[in-house]
Amino acid sequence: MAKLKMSKKATSIDMTAMCDVAFLLLTFFILTATAKLPEPLPVDTPSSTVQTKLPENDLATLTVGKKKVFFGVKGKEVRLKTLDFMAQKYNITFTEKEKLEFSLMEEFGVPIEALKQILAMSGSDRNKEGLQPGIPHDSINNQLKDWIYTARQANIDVSDKELNFAIKGDAREEYPQIKKIMDILQDQKINSFNLVTGLRAKPKTN
Repeated sequence: MAKLKMSKKATSIDMTAMCDVAFLLLTFFILTATAKLPEPLPVDTPSSTVQTKLPENDLATLTVGKKKVFFGVKGKEVRLKTLDFMAQKYNITFTEKEKLEFSLMEEFGVPIEALKQILAMSGSDRNKEGLQPGIPHDSINNQLKDWIYTARQANIDVSDKELNFAIKGDAREEYPQIKKIMDILQDQKINSFNLVTGLRAKPKTN
């Protein structure tokens, strides 16, 4: 008996709807993404297997490298309050535009007298490596101590919480420089702080 042959029909899938969704998602991610600015003081942190995460809020970071120190605080409101306290202490007036620019800066490393010059630059220009000389922190001019103290005051005023601190040091930085930063913290009774490290894989055990 002869076998009946079924005619094969070509199948096609309309991909129009899927392409529309893909382009909509792509457009959304492009419009909502923010470009990551280069770090003004890039450091190569020492390796560690510790996976403890830093707090998302109520955190100040001290970046140490090339004998420079940069300072940054989480939260726009805390930054603005900190700047207000420092402006009063050093008798410097900042415009509303300058305050807005400062509230957007994650970290900086200039004497407060030069802060206006940095705020007048674009984000990419001010973050060029080597442009910012670091915050003074010697025995004669210790502005870093004042930034730390006023940031603590600002964080309590804004969120009614103590500020946490993290030291992000370059692995090649000499220990005395790191210790100097630790001493500034301990002089203000800050005996607990985080050390930022780069995660490396744990050694395999047989």
